[in-house]
Amino acid sequence: MIVSPPERTTSPWRASAQLRFSRAAPGGATVHQGGATAPLKIQRAFRQQDGRCELPLLHTAGGLVGGDELAIEAELAPQSQALITSVAAQKVYGTVGRSRITPKGTWARQRLHFALAEGADLEWLPQELVLFAGGLFEQHSRVELAAGASWLGAEVVRLGRSADGETLGSGAWRSSLEIRREGRWSLVDRLELGGDSLLGPHGLAGAPVFGSLVWASPEPISEALLEACRTDRAGLEGAMACGRLDQGLVARYHGPSTQAARWWFTRLWARIRAERGLPPPELPRVWPFQESPLERSATTPAPGP
Repeated sequence: MIVSPPERTTSPWRASAQLRFSRAAPGGATVHQGGATAPLKIQRAFRQQDGRCELPLLHTAGGLVGGDELAIEAELAPQSQALITSVAAQKVYGTVGRSRITPKGTWARQRLHFALAEGADLEWLPQELVLFAGGLFEQHSRVELAAGASWLGAEVVRLGRSADGETLGSGAWRSSLEIRREGRWSLVDRLELGGDSLLGPHGLAGAPVFGSLVWASPEPISEALLEACRTDRAGLEGAMACGRLDQGLVARYHGPSTQAARWWFTRLWARIRAERGLPPPELPRVWPFQESPLERSATTPAPGP
């Protein structure tokens, strides 16, 4: 069934969430404080077995329309641990060609700012983003890390509702990720998907799904870990590649399946946790998995150092 985007009858949303995480006591569980403005809403937090604070965010408006802007800021105190996710997939409705005043469409935007103190650990793992035909979405992410801090972030984007035969058309997706550690640049990663890059052989070659995972690690990683992450592609459809940063790694996916992208990234998440001597991931309660993405065939190596 084709769902038409809602007509813009009100002013664009300007929503924000400000979060702070800290440890209640040395070696204790991480707790959070903060607030949000509509349509963003902070849901009930959960304490994971290792004391990590699992915090879901809900966007109550049912999707983004051109002109909407979201801002999420999180500050982590020393040695705190948090996982931030979203309650549902985020929809971005199309605006290209729908207005005589702005026929080229209007961008929906999201700004992310994460500041991690010494030894802090943040996993930013929202559910996927779905751009409808003619949708325009731009995200700018800034990550500031102190010594010994770890940041793991992933995003999966579906470009058009391909199950209904829809493509992104004249829409576009942009992402800018900037990571600095102790004031020095670790990564500047700028991507744009739209136009020729959707179909060209040096772009997505017609694939409707793109995914990116970045781990900014406390220390340089080994070649063995990088190779192990590549083996985690086993049994999944799509094209997957993994490369090294000075401290950490970058993984990319493009193909037909958001499930395959999410499953590979979840396996990498488990692999990274094991490398750091941390407990295996606890899948957030709001995630829609019907089966465990961590299940493996007998020939697939399990996560380990």
